[in-house]
Amino acid sequence: HIATSLPLPSERDHLRPRIDLIVFVIDIKSKCSLKNVEDSLAYVDANFFLGKVYFLVTGVGRVNCCSIEINAISKLRETYCSPVLFCELELEGVRVATAQRLLRILQICAGLVPGFSALSFSLLMRNSADD
Repeated sequence: HIATSLPLPSERDHLRPRIDLIVFVIDIKSKCSLKNVEDSLAYVDANFFLGKVYFLVTGVGRVNCCSIEINAISKLRETYCSPVLFCELELEGVRVATAQRLLRILQICAGLVPGFSALSFSLLMRNSADD
């Protein structure tokens, strides 16, 4: 399910499936995109920050068009202890690989991969990004 911002409308709460993963998409060319994500983060339950929140930064192939500094993205990662994935959605191969990666992360977050928890996988992702 896709939402443009949080909070989600409450009138459909009874129809909404369980939420296993939240991916915030940030377009590196749009300060509005970052602001929307920052505003939406206030509506996320603290328990989700234990491995079930990721930031997906798009548009990284066009460095000359960036409106958002990488420091702002790093600050989000550190503040919310959540991994950041960078991708260029205009390239089909990267788009497919990113979708496959997110699906695998979702399977882990939903508890469908034996031996992995959302928190342990998130920590593994964070540690590999720090190297």
